[in-house]
Amino acid sequence: MADTQGRIGLLGAGRMGSALASGWLRKTRGGVSADKIVLIDPRPGVGAQALIEQYGVTCAPALTGDIASTLDTLVVALKPDLVRTALSAISDDLPADALVVSIAAGVPLRTLAAALPGRPIVRAMPNTPAAIGEGVSVCVANEAADTRALIRQSEKLLKPAGLVEWISDERMMDAVTAVSGSGPAYVFLFTEALAAAAEAEGLPRALAVTLAKQTVIGAGAMMKAGLGEPDELRRNVTSPNGTTQAGLDALMSGGGLPGLVRNAVAAAERRGRQMGAQSAGD
Repeated sequence: MADTQGRIGLLGAGRMGSALASGWLRKTRGGVSADKIVLIDPRPGVGAQALIEQYGVTCAPALTGDIASTLDTLVVALKPDLVRTALSAISDDLPADALVVSIAAGVPLRTLAAALPGRPIVRAMPNTPAAIGEGVSVCVANEAADTRALIRQSEKLLKPAGLVEWISDERMMDAVTAVSGSGPAYVFLFTEALAAAAEAEGLPRALAVTLAKQTVIGAGAMMKAGLGEPDELRRNVTSPNGTTQAGLDALMSGGGLPGLVRNAVAAAERRGRQMGAQSAGD
């Protein structure tokens, strides 16, 4: 059975893949030594180049059958439209018990399984804060990978990116993508809007941006610190008939912000289903 001390192939050495590999190498306990990792990318990103220079990690331009036959684990971090072709090419060479962990957005288990029949496969959806270890990855396993050992192995690979959560029904993945996958963009947009509103009230642009950014960062840090659930924290900062209450009333009137967020998540979920169907060739 493969384990995280076996040879790991990272197919796609862009920002997210490199962040994972960096986490494996940094861990002093339960980590992975550089000689057990092979990066596979014809144009490795800046992060991957740093790992090659600092740790001497091997990098290959393509996933050949010879490389695939040596792997215990394959982490797929390719663009979705490249996945099926790349995996099908090494289907006969990848060991039958090699664990496959895919972080390719929108590529369903059935597409991965069609390219690599019989392999234990975990599909994971990380989000962009994973690049600094502050993300969340939501995972679903096929039947072959749904064992305690392989679940634990998958978590070890993904934990450098942040929290790891599991779902049992892959149909939930489109909603996951709409919330945590797309969610950082919603937060960035809110921060932009908050800064623009501050500037409109007469604050200098640089100060407006600083206040908006640090307010969002600080609020997130309070939630991370476990000081309360979001609704509780909101109530704690809202004095009756005060300035915060006036602002919240404006945000929530006529459906307001809650309605907009609900519409955004629903639209992203629908698009995720469409992309999944296209990826699977439906």
